[in-house]
Amino acid sequence: ISEIEEIFSTDLVPGDVMVIPLNGTIMPCDAVLINGTCIVNESMLTGESVPVTKTNLPNPSVDVKGIGDELYNPETHKRHTLFCGTTVIQTRFYTGELVKAIVVRTGFSTSKGQLVRSILYPKPTDFKLYRDAYLFLLCLVAVAGIGFIYTIINSILNEVQVGVIIIESLDIITITVPPALPAAMTAGIVYAQRRLKKIGIFCISPQRINICGQLNLVCFDKTGTLTEDGLDLWGIQRVENARFLSPEENVCNEMLVKSQFVACMATCHSLTKIEGVLSGDPLDLKMFEAIGWILEEATEEETALHNRIMPTVVRPPKQLLPESTPAGNQEMELFELPAIYEIGIVRQFPFSSALQRMSVVARVLGDRKMDAYMKGAPEAIAGLCKPETVPVDFQNVLEDFTKQGFRVIALAHRKLESKLTWHKVQNISRDAIENNMDFMGLIIMQNKLKQETPAVLEDLHKANIRTVMVTGDSMLTAVSVARDCGMILPQDKVIIAEALPPKDGKVAKINWHYADSLTQCSHPSAIDPEAIPVKLVHDSLEDLQMTRYHFAMNGKSFSVILEHFQDLVPKLMLHGTVFARMAPDQKTQLIEALQNVDYFVGMCGDGANDCGALKRAHGGISLSELEASVASPFTSKTPSISCVPNLIREGRAALITSFCELALFSIVTYSLDHFIISILISNMLVLFFSDFHNCAFYSLV
Repeated sequence: ISEIEEIFSTDLVPGDVMVIPLNGTIMPCDAVLINGTCIVNESMLTGESVPVTKTNLPNPSVDVKGIGDELYNPETHKRHTLFCGTTVIQTRFYTGELVKAIVVRTGFSTSKGQLVRSILYPKPTDFKLYRDAYLFLLCLVAVAGIGFIYTIINSILNEVQVGVIIIESLDIITITVPPALPAAMTAGIVYAQRRLKKIGIFCISPQRINICGQLNLVCFDKTGTLTEDGLDLWGIQRVENARFLSPEENVCNEMLVKSQFVACMATCHSLTKIEGVLSGDPLDLKMFEAIGWILEEATEEETALHNRIMPTVVRPPKQLLPESTPAGNQEMELFELPAIYEIGIVRQFPFSSALQRMSVVARVLGDRKMDAYMKGAPEAIAGLCKPETVPVDFQNVLEDFTKQGFRVIALAHRKLESKLTWHKVQNISRDAIENNMDFMGLIIMQNKLKQETPAVLEDLHKANIRTVMVTGDSMLTAVSVARDCGMILPQDKVIIAEALPPKDGKVAKINWHYADSLTQCSHPSAIDPEAIPVKLVHDSLEDLQMTRYHFAMNGKSFSVILEHFQDLVPKLMLHGTVFARMAPDQKTQLIEALQNVDYFVGMCGDGANDCGALKRAHGGISLSELEASVASPFTSKTPSISCVPNLIREGRAALITSFCELALFSIVTYSLDHFIISILISNMLVLFFSDFHNCAFYSLV
């Protein structure tokens, strides 16, 4: 303890060992956890205000072959990294040891630093109106030059005094290119900003209002923007004897309370209690609430006394447990010895987006053998189960649910060998647990569309404004939601571009297949690239109505295409509608790619992970008043996309006003002899055009 000293966060350098306070802190740097565990809120970086459990960095493998893979990387080892700007809510330690972390990055090198840098120094947004304004001013200068020469010649012929000639000649230039022009052009923006404020849209960059008047494409985040924030449990579909049973809505009943299916739902999650309140991933929270079980965690005093042997315990409420009856045989007597049915979570393997699954090792109180439970993406889980336990119609059932827009999670289980002790489980590898499982069934979650979403998207389509979905969710769910909300019409076809990077001497390639055939077989039928329509301008209206194609791709494919298929990028940008599994930096790259094909791009999102894209877009509007609003030019008080048409309407009204001001202010002042009269007339025109939005320009169409 004597070695610990208190310093300013600005004095931290990589390599320092910092102690994380018991009551939590806001991280001043990126640091890797070497001792203890932390519960962290990473909403600043991910946009998801879900507490994440961070564990200490495991010891490197002794195996020589694994040394290359054991090098620390902030992305690979994010489960052990405390990122700058994130909030440590709670820490846990064992046997009295302090929670420690090693500083790895500081300042602008941190994840938050890179985000702040992209906000402070974005790429300049080029707007055609302002470029054309400079050209128009040059034309006015030319007109002023003609007037200047004419005035001089005319004054000399009329024998006017030299002083008067100079004053009148210069006066012509200041009238033609008036110094008050920028102030007059701002008038329309000021009126638009006032009206936006009245409808709950706040602006920190007024110049962007004009740009919003020219938006012809809007990108939308999915979760929390097009759809509701939370997920609802629609039901479960269990498997018995490799056959699907009928879907069940109520999971909280006496019949299922001691089933392996419910035990998996009760243990396979990353939930924790913060100040007595259950917190964690919304999906895990809904799943746990559906079974009505109780979660109990060891206190700090207990962990300090008993080391890690005090596991998290889950148990059903007493009313769900069947009343114990006198046992009819010796086996039942032995089974009835424990009066309480409890399950202890012995080891947790956190969810990995790369593996698309998570698993836990648990033990029922009184059982000798431990159980392994696993949940995750259905395809990934089915691949790790015994083939004889997976129903034959698995793909068809899964496809039916995903097409309806449900989020589907698969569960699996297996009994572990009795030789696996508690200490062995703490050191066992993940692969040794996650194999040879029994497939148990599916959990079906529903992510409902916001009520106003379809109507707003329909209005935008009528106004010939393209809509694009950019999400971190899976491809099938994203395509399904795009169809549900009207972004993709029922008769339209969706082509998925799956780009593979160079590997083992093979060049990068793209596989094309229809989204409808994606889940029907493990190797969907490929499409001949020559048969894909990539032209945007159709020869006739009939041709446009007959063939409507949308491209969809995930973040990895998007990165490969940007790097290896530059010639295809413009074509894909013209028809790309769904971009799934997109990282924050990939969202920004997508906005830039769309701008490169001459789109005026709007972005609507609600998370800190949208910050870069919101800042880079011509018109970014945040539906959250948290971190995203710092980077976004516009922030809506109403968390729905109904603000987008309102913003475009006001943008168009302000744009028309600015355009008319640009042309009329100078011409009127040049044409009239008296400067005061010209100012009055110009101001009247400003008021007229700024209120003209109530008439023709107030419509989007």
